[in-house]
Amino acid sequence: MRALIVEKDDEGKTSASVQDITEDRLPEAEVTVAVEYSTVNYKDGLCIGPGGGLVRNYPHVPGIDFAGTVEASGDDRYKPGDKVVLTGWRVGEAHWGGYAEKARVKADWLVPLPDGLTTRQAMAVGTAGFTAMLAVMALEAQGMKKDHGPVLVTGAAGGVGSVATAILAHLGYEVAGVTGRPETVDYLKDLGATQIVAREEINETVKRPLEGETWAGCVDAVGGAMLARVLGQMKYGASVAAVGLAGGAALPATVIPFLLRGVNLLGIDSVMQPYVNRVEAWKRIATDLPMDKLEAMVQPATLADLPQLGSDILKGQVKGRVVVDITA
Repeated sequence: MRALIVEKDDEGKTSASVQDITEDRLPEAEVTVAVEYSTVNYKDGLCIGPGGGLVRNYPHVPGIDFAGTVEASGDDRYKPGDKVVLTGWRVGEAHWGGYAEKARVKADWLVPLPDGLTTRQAMAVGTAGFTAMLAVMALEAQGMKKDHGPVLVTGAAGGVGSVATAILAHLGYEVAGVTGRPETVDYLKDLGATQIVAREEINETVKRPLEGETWAGCVDAVGGAMLARVLGQMKYGASVAAVGLAGGAALPATVIPFLLRGVNLLGIDSVMQPYVNRVEAWKRIATDLPMDKLEAMVQPATLADLPQLGSDILKGQVKGRVVVDITA
């Protein structure tokens, strides 16, 4: 079987290459899956490259997402031939992941592929799209409504932002997309964004803790100074779903938006989500994410492309969603 193997030398430098390995090198677990597709997320870039503190042992197979067909199972919930999806659970980080023709994982980590989705479409969604759906669900649970006003999506041309934009627009929300790349404006409008906000307009904090009430909700993939600024622009009682930290982990904010406007900051974790929530999110993806918009986000790739793509995504040079055909 072929796999992308990341190795570390005695000097601590890592290298990644496609190699032929034997199946007996796979970790012990209940279910063996013939992997058909995977994808590329920011964490994958870290694991393909320097590791980012995520990889525990080398040699390592990255790939935090995969979709495919069960080949063997020691758990009654899955049988050979079942189509399954995996995201999270530190697969591809602490546990060998989806950048191989086969993966062996715990049954608890898998979700049945929902009706209406192919394995390729599931990986066009991947962790990024799954996270976007969780964010939309959390905002809805906090009372966000279509008639409350525009919803802001930061990092809108990235993986999470692209899917969030498409889902929100499909559900009938007015979507404002933040981007620092002028070449992505038409792409975002095609996904359904009705307003484009230039990154430089919103990526610096201001002295005023509150600005005009502008946004009825926000999916924030950036964090840092931009998130601090956005908190002061939220409408009364509105919520921000924080899903990423592309702009930094620090939050140079005040508590004023929380105290005077009742703003909510919702943390979205996709890695350790309970099974019931995962199933619900994937069902919503199958119904609320238009497949034509999803296809417009896709950049196809193979195992051989992954070392370069891993580097590119860390530099913010990947638009939309990469779908890796493991069998190609």
